[in-house]
This record gives sequence, structure tokens and C-alpha cells, in this order.
Amino acid sequence: MAQAHAGMALHGTQFFAREQWAGKGQRGRSWTSAPGENIVLSTVLQPVNLLITQQFSLSITVALACHDLFSRYAGAEETSIKWPNDLYWRDRKAGGILIENSFKGEQWAFAIAGTGININQASFPETARNPVSLKQITGRPFDAAALARELGACLDLRYEQLMSGEAVHLLSAYNARLYKRHQSVRLKKDNVVFETVVQAVAATGDLLTRDTMPRSFSFGEIEWII
Repeated sequence: MAQAHAGMALHGTQFFAREQWAGKGQRGRSWTSAPGENIVLSTVLQPVNLLITQQFSLSITVALACHDLFSRYAGAEETSIKWPNDLYWRDRKAGGILIENSFKGEQWAFAIAGTGININQASFPETARNPVSLKQITGRPFDAAALARELGACLDLRYEQLMSGEAVHLLSAYNARLYKRHQSVRLKKDNVVFETVVQAVAATGDLLTRDTMPRSFSFGEIEWII
């Protein structure tokens, strides 16, 4: 982030960390990673051709790139994207995405896409939520830095789609890979737990569900109960 603010990290620059001691997750949570075992990657993006209102389109792009990489080794049928931007294998979390944006007035100056994907880690903190790594799934170790470069290539392809005006196609691809789509899930809102069926995610980034009536939830409004 400091490099980007200083103009020393241009679009496409990637920072791979072998050790991280203050990893951030969504909603103020922390992200922990064993040193040297996983993908801990920050990518500088300058979405100059996008409107500020298209932030979720960028989130979709990064999520699909992570899915492209992970499903290549873990299997497409069992790899999914949990709304809004977690990478899942079956019912276990394999990775997460956190995008931090910088704006100058009405201009989207740059975004830092932080991606954490479990690759070789086999032991996780007790506080971690249903974690799983690629090594646990496949039974073999991987070169995390090499996979990070593969992730960069996946992101290049998906970002090119976004810049080519394929946001609708990307949203469709995201929904095709949506965790628990057309299935009943338990969600929590304002300390009330309820069941509802996941339908899709809208272009605005809202989660659409249905039970006795159609429902729509924005990010941070609900919590998954699994």
C-alpha cells in the first residue's frame, strides 16, 4: 500500500510474502498463515476505466482468478466461492480475499487485492474456521511461490475480461461457482438465525435468497451459520 501511494508500485505489481504477522480478513477478522507455506499475495490494480460503483465487479474478478487456480488442482466440482469473497473446498475454507481501495475524488486511483490461499499448511489455529489446504486435499506439497505466479496469470486473464466489458459474463461465472447455490442455509441477522435458500448474487454485490419471500442482503448485514 505504501509503495502504491508513493507511485513506486504500478498496475500489475505483485508482492509475495513468505511471512505475515498482521494479516487482515473481512469484518475486522485476522488472517493467519504459517511462514513460507501458503500464498500470501498483494496485487496492485489501477482500474482507471471502471466506475467507483463497479467495486464488486473487481471483487468478482479476483475471486474467479483464485477459483481458477485452486480448482485446477483441487477439482472444479468441489471448489466454490462463498459470498462475498471466500474460497471454499466442500464446506471448508481454503482462502480469502480482501480488497482495499484508494480514491482521489471521483477517480479510482488504485486497489490492493490481498489474497491468502492455504497451500501447504497442515496445522491451523483453533480459532480458524473450517480451514483446509491444497496439500491436505491432494496429499502432496506444492511450491507456493510458483502457484502465486500462476495466480497472477489467472488474474491477468480475468482482469482482461473485465476491461473488455465482460462484467455480466463474469457475474454469471461467479454465480455458477457460488457456494450453496440453490441450497438451504442458516444465516444470522440482528441475533436472529433463520433458514433461507441461496439464489444468486446481484451485480450490486447483494446476496439474493428466498424462503417465504425473496430477500436481499448487503455485505456485513448477515453472518453465515454453518
